[in-house]
Amino acid sequence: MGVRPVRIAQVSPLYESVPPKLYGGTERVVSYLTEELVKMGHDVTLFASADSETSARLIGVCPSALRLSKDVIDPLAHHVLMLEKVIQHLKEFDIIHFHIDYIHFPLIRSKKIRSITTLHGRLDIGDILPLYKEFREIPVVSISNDQRKPLPFLNWVGTVYHGIPRDLYKPVYNKGQYLAFIGRMSPEKRPDLAIEIAKKAGIPLKMAAKVDDANREYFESVVKPLLNTELVEFIGEIGEAEKNEFFGNAIAMLFPIDWPEPFGLVMIESMACGTPVIARRCGSVPEVMKDGVSGFIFEEVDEAVKLIEKAMEIDRKKVRAYFEDRFTADRMARDYVALYNEQLETLKKVA
Repeated sequence: MGVRPVRIAQVSPLYESVPPKLYGGTERVVSYLTEELVKMGHDVTLFASADSETSARLIGVCPSALRLSKDVIDPLAHHVLMLEKVIQHLKEFDIIHFHIDYIHFPLIRSKKIRSITTLHGRLDIGDILPLYKEFREIPVVSISNDQRKPLPFLNWVGTVYHGIPRDLYKPVYNKGQYLAFIGRMSPEKRPDLAIEIAKKAGIPLKMAAKVDDANREYFESVVKPLLNTELVEFIGEIGEAEKNEFFGNAIAMLFPIDWPEPFGLVMIESMACGTPVIARRCGSVPEVMKDGVSGFIFEEVDEAVKLIEKAMEIDRKKVRAYFEDRFTADRMARDYVALYNEQLETLKKVA
């Protein structure tokens, strides 16, 4: 028996294209989900920047991704316009899947729109508490159970872990030549700890990281002075095409975060390449990681240094198998389709 097609709108942030040209976690997940839904036979429309690439129907809201455009001063204006376009096409969808935080909440309430909203970011920010209390009835999805902790009262309808295409990366089963760090150069990602771990271990570290305007001062004052060693190579921001080699040739990927990470997409990207992750016990890490299988979880720097030797001996085929069991895009899409149908059935009963 085939899957009953659902008419689905995916509403993406406009800061990056779908998929992103360089860094961009949310838009990357939206892309993977959209493509899998199309493969499953669903009727999917993607609201995103016009330079996005998709097999779904694309409704382009702005000519190009906002972050890379020099002409954009007010990104909010483009997102408000996107909401208007969603309303104009409202009758064409069974359900709308929002990925744009909370900006659409008043619209959902006033129009009684059939929707779910995946919350992709951190929720421990004081400013958003009154807003979420006001809109506590909106059906929302978490990307880890840990993400829910600051706002347990919300209408959580499910947790769906991120997934990436099964064949996006080819696993590499050699022991690797260096440690890898990838992400934003920001205090919560703790690139300084990655450098400290590498220096204490005496093992080269390659850092592929985005330096955005908000964190430029942190990079210049904290991280840059630590790069004055041949042991550390700062590569800068890399795109999808470079990731397989970057992850695959690493001994391990360091993930020394210091914040309530909602998910951590780079962890499963590393696992897909067969490369173990050495991650700090914060946020979603204990949910995403399986200690001793996909890598190792640490709390203190000296512990991480000792775990590098264990990472060299880990069975990288089991790292890849763990990824295939839990974090593929087809599994993510099936989980979301189940939520779509649950929401539609619930709304039928209410009606």
